[in-house]
Amino acid sequence: MDAADADARRDDLLSAIEVIEDQPLAERANAYAALHDDLARRLESGPRDPHA
Repeated sequence: MDAADADARRDDLLSAIEVIEDQPLAERANAYAALHDDLARRLESGPRDPHA
């Protein structure tokens, strides 16, 4: 991943958080849980360190 990809992913994450923060309080928990699940899936599907 290069710097442009990292910047784009950071911007996407910040946009998602802004959308969540604009929601009514009662809906934010579910939105943050969905974001958490999405990020966890991305981490799990990424390359693994064979030396870890």
